[in-house]
Amino acid sequence: MFIGHFGVALAAKKIVPSARLGTLLLAAQFLDFLWPILLLLGLEKVVIVPGITAVTPLDFTSYPISHSLLAVVGWSVAFGLAYYMWHRSRRGPVVMGVLVLSHWVLDLIVHRPDLPIMPNNPARYGLGLWNSIPGTIAVEASIFLIGIALYLSATRTRDRTGNWALWGFILFLSIIYAANLVGSPPPDPRMIAWVTLAMWLFIPWAYWIDRHRRVMGESAR
Repeated sequence: MFIGHFGVALAAKKIVPSARLGTLLLAAQFLDFLWPILLLLGLEKVVIVPGITAVTPLDFTSYPISHSLLAVVGWSVAFGLAYYMWHRSRRGPVVMGVLVLSHWVLDLIVHRPDLPIMPNNPARYGLGLWNSIPGTIAVEASIFLIGIALYLSATRTRDRTGNWALWGFILFLSIIYAANLVGSPPPDPRMIAWVTLAMWLFIPWAYWIDRHRRVMGESAR
């Protein structure tokens, strides 16, 4: 679930127009921003097994800190509280917490049974949509397109940059998604971690987009 998480972040702008897109994206992708750090520290593990699913060769053998449901609930509450401490709003912290939690829910749809409920519980869950490439594309693309539509309905461009920055962002994400579907398996887990860490660059890009767009009803100045 790659572009699906981005779609949820874009859609959330409609619910909390005052929130910056970069912050919404950070919340929606927080678990995957955290995961490569834990992977490099040796606290979580992934194994490359070509053919384990039709979409990804990654076997997530251990990620209790970033992806167990109990831990995710904790991260959701912590993220929401941090947002409240900074902005003192009511709706914003709730939406931020739900965005963090939404990551686990969407992962549950696509992952094979590898998502734990509790860190030390051997039971694993996942509906396995990754076993179907057409099904995965249909679900992720739908979430992404709905997110784009809702973001566009909530904002208007201030200048030409606001238009090009957004559509360049959408195009770049689409290219990465397509490349992941048809590309070769990664050489080793550490390479996966370093490449995933590069996703942090999307955060300033998202803030840049928002600086050049305005919320519906806001002055064009």
